[in-house]
Amino acid sequence: MAAFHLPSFLFFFLFFKSIDSLSSSSFSLSGFRGDPQFELNVALYGDVAVVDGGSALRLTTPATSSAGRIVYKKPMRLVRGKSRRLMSFSTDFSFSLSPNSGEDGLGFVVVPSSFNVSAFDNGPFGLNSESEKKQKLNMIVVKFTTSSDAKNGDLVRILVGIDVGHKRNTSFADSGIFSNSSSALIRGQNLHAWINYEAGSRQLEVRLAENTLNKKPSVALLSFPIDISQIWSEDEELLVGLSSSNRNSSQPCLVYSWRFKLKNIPNWMHSEPLDPKSIAISKESEPQNVVKEGNNCFMRVVAAMIFGTGCGALTAFVALYLWTIFGNRRPVVPEELAVQQMDVVKYKKVVVLDKAMEDNNGKKEVDV
Repeated sequence: MAAFHLPSFLFFFLFFKSIDSLSSSSFSLSGFRGDPQFELNVALYGDVAVVDGGSALRLTTPATSSAGRIVYKKPMRLVRGKSRRLMSFSTDFSFSLSPNSGEDGLGFVVVPSSFNVSAFDNGPFGLNSESEKKQKLNMIVVKFTTSSDAKNGDLVRILVGIDVGHKRNTSFADSGIFSNSSSALIRGQNLHAWINYEAGSRQLEVRLAENTLNKKPSVALLSFPIDISQIWSEDEELLVGLSSSNRNSSQPCLVYSWRFKLKNIPNWMHSEPLDPKSIAISKESEPQNVVKEGNNCFMRVVAAMIFGTGCGALTAFVALYLWTIFGNRRPVVPEELAVQQMDVVKYKKVVVLDKAMEDNNGKKEVDV
């Protein structure tokens, strides 16, 4: 019995283990003081401090050359097993930036666990691109920066960029979001960012909106093709975090909420983009395919008829066999019971004869 239940036991064990691993890699942070989960799972580095009664995290101080980083402590794997199965993830966070951050700002980072998250260099977002190139540490950085628009006076443009790998393949996009004035950002006007990576399409998408709208844009601001199986090895442990620096500004960077979710995508959903050449070739050979499809259809009909006939014959045989066993049965008296009944009948007959003989004998004696 134990061997019979072992496969099902292993199935449920692995199933719940995978659910546990996914749940341990997902989190939601909106209160930064008095929450035991926050203190247990999130590490603060540099100038990070909890401010405004626990409603916000200040990553940088008003002083120049300040840097800070928050990192989720539990490592995760985005490439799993020898089959190199990819994992999807999504994250969103609300934040505010200084009105003229230049190359600095806020960055969402995915780094190997070997990366020294407590070290800061004099580089954008507290990262040193030169040392990373030497160590060949592959990472993904989604960065948000601001710049003043000289043509429109006091307006501020918000830019979004993606860096991939240690060679930093970069893609930039203008969000099209303008603050009414630089003072709006100084007062802490909030922005909300959504970052999604889909393992099926191997696309990293970034969306950005003002936090007052409280609505995720339907169209991605920036989309970048990334095959993370070419960046990290199988089962390599990674860390996610938010990093910021303000070398050229005295305004702090604040984070008000942060959520992250790791998603397991079934193998059948992993697919490569269609090849236009293969589509063109299939169109050219369409008449041949039609003939083949007709032959295949005829063979399928014949196979279905043979299969149906076999199933019908088997069903009839089983029905007749069961009727022979159960439907044509006659009541049979057990042999012991039959013998016992016959003995009783014979015994009664003998008794009757004995009594008759006694009566006759008695009468004869009287007559004598």
